[in-house]
Amino acid sequence: MKINLVMIVKNEERSLRKCLQAAAGLVDQMIVVDTGSSDRTKSIAEDMGARIFDFDWVDDFSAARNFALEQSDGDWNLVLDGDEYLKSADRKKLEQIILARQGMWLGCITRYDAFRDEEGISVSTAVLPRLLPRGVRYEGRIHEQPAGDYPSYGIGLEADHDGYLYEDKGERNLPFLERAVREHPQDGYYMFQLAYTLRNLKRQEESLPYFRQFYRLSGRKDGYWSGGVVLYLYTLLDLASPEYLDEAARIIAKEETVLGEWPDFCFVCGLFYMKRVLSNVKRYLSLLPNIEKSYLKCLSLGEQPMAGGVVGTGSFRAAYNLGAWYEVSGQMEQAESYYRMAAKEGYGPAVKRLEQVWGQ
Repeated sequence: MKINLVMIVKNEERSLRKCLQAAAGLVDQMIVVDTGSSDRTKSIAEDMGARIFDFDWVDDFSAARNFALEQSDGDWNLVLDGDEYLKSADRKKLEQIILARQGMWLGCITRYDAFRDEEGISVSTAVLPRLLPRGVRYEGRIHEQPAGDYPSYGIGLEADHDGYLYEDKGERNLPFLERAVREHPQDGYYMFQLAYTLRNLKRQEESLPYFRQFYRLSGRKDGYWSGGVVLYLYTLLDLASPEYLDEAARIIAKEETVLGEWPDFCFVCGLFYMKRVLSNVKRYLSLLPNIEKSYLKCLSLGEQPMAGGVVGTGSFRAAYNLGAWYEVSGQMEQAESYYRMAAKEGYGPAVKRLEQVWGQ
């Protein structure tokens, strides 16, 4: 069995060596296709023993990916970006997983995405099809996906991703996504990606029409649907006008039976109930207990990395929000307990609050 690493890169000198070092023990050959680097990317790839090819950029990520795949003679192709780093590389275990299944299928890795937010650096998880059998190709001008209706399974590989900390891909991707939406006006996936990109660029009001289109066009079977619904809700809560809170309430009522066992959904529900009550205390006072219930449900569900979402919604983030809830409601013993739970996992805001209130 031959397993090759297949990559497209451009100006990845910061991270490429680390990426290739992490993957080298897992693959037979490393294929690196450069789309126009002006830094040391190609020389680093050469130093690491990769086969290097050039591709003239044509504003189409699938075209570049497929060119790279055509250079591979592997039975299986592991597709990584230059800012992704495998956490482990057990070749024997991977071969056993591959041999245990028959037919054409896609292998999924769990990626841990570091990103900046108001609390510093946070991490979200995504489950992505990255191990492709020979012959599978990509489709889509941007946010490309493997073409074909193949089943996908976890293969026990995890990767860290730090690219969001160092470059703003949103501005780069925006014209590609706007073009994709014009060319495919009934494609819920492109609607989601455009909405997500606009949200990340702090253009929430502009993102809402695309979130609504995503929600209308996509279905629960789509792999991006659950995360898209939660981001849609966060966007409505960011704007927080009465009509947007009404819209969020309708979505929560419709989807809670489907998403109610996912901590990310329960977490955003807790935020919704808090904003709903604060918007009109007299009218929505009956919703007050739902804040506590939502975060307790998060903790009872625990972390679910294979489901994707933000790390901590099933643990330290929910514990911290419970601590804050108990503190403002005067239940200081419980507040301290949940702050300590969050602080035990190294959550900075909880550590800070313990120092401020309890001097610890």
